[in-house]
Amino acid sequence: MSTAAIDSAGVRTGPDALVRSLVFMGMALAVISSLGAPLVPQIAGAYHVSLSQAQWSLTITLLTGTVATPVLGRLGDGPHRRSATLVAVAASALGCALAALPLGFGVLLVGRALQGAGIGVIPLAITTARDALSPERGRRTVAMLSITTAAGVGLGYPLTGLIAQGIGLRAAFWFGAVISAVSFVVGLRVLPRSGHLRRRPLDLPGACLLGSGLTGLMLVLSEGGTWGWASGRLLGLLGLSVVLLAAWAVHELRCAHPLIDLRVARYRSVMVANLVIAVLGVAMYLLMSLVTRLAQTPVHTGYGFGASVAVTGLALLPFSATSVAASRAEHRLSRRLSPRTVLALSCLICLGALVFFTLAHSALWQLFVAMGMAGLGVGCGFAVIPQLIVLAVPATETGSAMSFNQVLRCVGYTVGSALSATVLQSHTAAGQLLPTAGGYSAAGLVGVLSAAAAVLIALVFSPRLHPAAVAETG
Repeated sequence: MSTAAIDSAGVRTGPDALVRSLVFMGMALAVISSLGAPLVPQIAGAYHVSLSQAQWSLTITLLTGTVATPVLGRLGDGPHRRSATLVAVAASALGCALAALPLGFGVLLVGRALQGAGIGVIPLAITTARDALSPERGRRTVAMLSITTAAGVGLGYPLTGLIAQGIGLRAAFWFGAVISAVSFVVGLRVLPRSGHLRRRPLDLPGACLLGSGLTGLMLVLSEGGTWGWASGRLLGLLGLSVVLLAAWAVHELRCAHPLIDLRVARYRSVMVANLVIAVLGVAMYLLMSLVTRLAQTPVHTGYGFGASVAVTGLALLPFSATSVAASRAEHRLSRRLSPRTVLALSCLICLGALVFFTLAHSALWQLFVAMGMAGLGVGCGFAVIPQLIVLAVPATETGSAMSFNQVLRCVGYTVGSALSATVLQSHTAAGQLLPTAGGYSAAGLVGVLSAAAAVLIALVFSPRLHPAAVAETG
């Protein structure tokens, strides 16, 4: 279907409506997934828990999203794509409603866990676009959908910050419930059927192995600073996670209907896309973590800005705006330059943003500039990365391949968040709550190294594809 999609009621829906709906759903779910980060201090105060406990309101969403995304992606390659998408959106809406109710911290965490299902909507939307739209329209839509995760975070931080500061903590979650419900209605009306696709059995053993391994790995990354990076508990969990992920890889290579076809993941363009998204995710989330923390650091430290939650969120708005603008520019660049060149250029811009922040973060406007530069690089890079995957994989593997890419992106985010906390903690004197100013330069340098690694991967390992190859992608 290249000119129209048919929804469950049999009503013909034009491609414009489908594109707008997919982008809206992706952006809405990305905003919801970011609800935890700017609200952590308020959650700690409202529920009388420590900041480390309140941090679980963000961690648990990433955990459940990382586990649910591969399963949703595989369902997206079969006749249950529409149902899987609607269930994920409905789970997110229910999670927001639970988090908004005054039922205690435990129920809040359950709600945040349900919201993690929304992270898996982007791969499903990308698969829908490839299947239901013309090759050229599908390519542009895939590029836009890919950056909604990053743009949604940049938009979600100021939105939720303003709502929470002006109305209250629970109002932010009710806002998420409303836009999730709207997304569900939009999906119910517009998402096309996928009953024509071949049914295949779901690899439940593979899902359990991957889910267990990723959960352990995410716990190691998120709790390392609290447990101690050299603690026996953490090292034991890390070892168990590695064993589980190795067992999953062996199982997937032997399974007739794997959850994720690792043979496809070995294609050069897919491998580069996965490596760059993970490494760039580390650099991006590290920078965002540093900017939000530095902006809110009290003025009496001599280097902080004492900004409110709302102002801190606004510091990330340039990231959202420039990432969307860059994704549109990528469409023109890809007509003239190879994917390898576009990807390397985007990683180089991200590197420039990290270098700028590392050398200049003594004024609030410099944080705005750094985030704007990062948005340009991320928007362009995240737009071209799906094309490298779609060029290499058959249509029946798009959902699975894109979901694995999304998982690696979430792992990169978690690593970036953990690295920022670890480096800043190492520059915090005993008995003090806040790090020295040099901690931000040191953490920025870690981000520089990560972004430089992404540039190297893009330049050395990316396949040399002609621009016309991308234009023909469907």
